[in-house]
Formats: sequence, structure tokens, C-alpha cells
Amino acid sequence: MSIFDIVILGAALSMDAAAVGMANGMAEPRMSRQKTFLIALFFGVFQGGMPLLGYYGSSVFSSLVGRIAPYLSFMLLLFLGGKMLIDAASEEEERFLVRREGLRLPALTAQAVATSVDALAVGVSFMAQEAAGALPLGVPFCALIIAATTFLLSLAAVQVGKLAGDKLSGGAQKIGGLVLVLIGIKLLFEAF
Repeated sequence: MSIFDIVILGAALSMDAAAVGMANGMAEPRMSRQKTFLIALFFGVFQGGMPLLGYYGSSVFSSLVGRIAPYLSFMLLLFLGGKMLIDAASEEEERFLVRREGLRLPALTAQAVATSVDALAVGVSFMAQEAAGALPLGVPFCALIIAATTFLLSLAAVQVGKLAGDKLSGGAQKIGGLVLVLIGIKLLFEAF
């Protein structure tokens, strides 16, 4: 695989993270730059770390990843998206409190895990690619490229979401929650 191939792989892997990042931006349009950066950093680190985890733990993970990854991602995103929808449907005062508090670390971690589980499977596949000589750049370098690609795309997506959220105002949190639920459903259907 060339650097270009790895960037394309990183972009493909980052699509779910970018969509969730956009939903986060829509739900919290006045998000600080630091928080925007933190979201993109979390997604990048998890997306780059999962292939390493999959590669180095491939003997343990190879059979497990394929079976539970879609279901784990589905459950996490369904829970987070459902919570956003419920929060958006609650009273105006409660919605203000949710917006003011914004995304918290446990929810961000759950989002990062849910959107990067497929990268764990990619890490398992890196073992076979390396054995066949198709991975001359090495797994750590590939993981770094995936992390950087995800970081940049997620950063841009959160910014776009913030702009859209500013325009959509009250409906943005509902749309963001719906996006999370739909991504979870998509991941579940891809498992079949």
C-alpha cells in the first residue's frame, strides 16, 4: 500500500467520525475552538490507535472483531443519538442546560470508540498484508496517517456542523441525534 492508498483508507475509515463530529457541531454551535480541536483529536487518536490494537492483538481479536464490532457500534450510537433526541424534545430550559454543558468526556469517548471499531478490523487485516509484503510502510506509520486524516476531516466536519447548527438553531440537536441513530443503523445493516 502506498501513502496515497493509506490516506484513502484513512478517509474511508473517518467518514463515521466526521459525520458524528458534524452532529456534535450542530448540537453545540457555539462550541469553543479548544473543544472542536479535542473532538477531532479524540477521533483521530482512536481511529489511528484501533489499527495498532487490531494488529498487535490480531490473534485474540481476529474472530471476535468481525462478530461483535457492528453490534457494539450500533448500541453505542443508538444510545448517544437517542439521548440527543430525548434531550432535544425536552423542555426549552432543559435544552438550554444540555447545550450549555455540551458534549462531555464519557460521551465523546463512547463516540470515538463507536466510530473507530471498524479500524480495529483493519488492523487485523494489516497482519496479513504485512506477511504478503503489501505493507512496506509499516503498521505504525499507516496508523499515523489514518489518525492524521481522521483528525483533519473531523475538524472540518465539526466546523461545518457548527455553522449548520447556528443556522438551524433548535432543530440542530434533533438532526444531530438522528444522524447518530442512522449511522448506528447503517453499521448494523453492514454486518449482514
